[in-house]
Amino acid sequence: MLEHIKNKNVNLSSVTTVVIDEVDTMLDMGFLEDLEKILPNIGQNRQIMMFSATLNQNVKKLAKEFLSDPVVIEVAKQRSSVKIIDQQIVLVDEDKKAELLSYLIGSRNYSQVLVFVNMKKEADDLVAHLNLDGLPSECIHGDVRQTARAKALRKFKSGDIRVLVATDIAARGIDIELLPVVVNFALPETITDYTHRIGRTGRAGNAGTAITLLSVKDYKFMIEIEKELIINIPRIEVEGFEATEKKPRLFKARPKPLSQRKAESKVKEQNKTAKTSTKKRKITKRDSNKNFRK
Repeated sequence: MLEHIKNKNVNLSSVTTVVIDEVDTMLDMGFLEDLEKILPNIGQNRQIMMFSATLNQNVKKLAKEFLSDPVVIEVAKQRSSVKIIDQQIVLVDEDKKAELLSYLIGSRNYSQVLVFVNMKKEADDLVAHLNLDGLPSECIHGDVRQTARAKALRKFKSGDIRVLVATDIAARGIDIELLPVVVNFALPETITDYTHRIGRTGRAGNAGTAITLLSVKDYKFMIEIEKELIINIPRIEVEGFEATEKKPRLFKARPKPLSQRKAESKVKEQNKTAKTSTKKRKITKRDSNKNFRK
């Protein structure tokens, strides 16, 4: 759009309504400067609507700059929507994740699964693995053409493929009704992205399951997510895929209160003094001679 404005291919002065969807994500991706250049080209008698899953500082900054006395409509709080989803954490070694995913989909008979990964190569490799295991799968990411993405999404919605593997950016705007299962093959980089991911399921009061395959490297960040969202997700292990990687020390021992440390030190000193006073003195040669003279 900005390019069209620069080349004078469009005139936005007569536009009366502007809708910015997933504005928090757009700003996180670095489009703030573009929006700041586009919006002034729109007529003054305009209505701007912003839709966002989170109300972070970037969203507030944009709203303050371009909205006049805005009304905030909160449909559902982030934490409350997260709590209605059945969240599960499956502990597993990093190199066993792909095998475990195939096993879970097959053994639990999941018919439609949206799997999130962090890297494009990871998406390609995972799709190849799932297809070899007899689970029809396709992926969408930044290197996949838009036409191919749309085709993969249609096949996923119609049931022609069972698994859709996606990166966070490629999955923006995906809306699938009654999506039963979402899987975090790896944790995202931010807590906001975590809520975006699992929020693809359990919509409009429907049942939904969000599974996180958790390896040692993500233990600490998972605890941060739970603290922020005020939730406690049970950890489980699947027979044959038990985690063997060394678990990190997540918490340091809490230091004892100063009063307790002083009391314990005093007791130790008293015990040491008592032990010294009751210790028998060694009998020397001089003592023996004294006793003999007597």
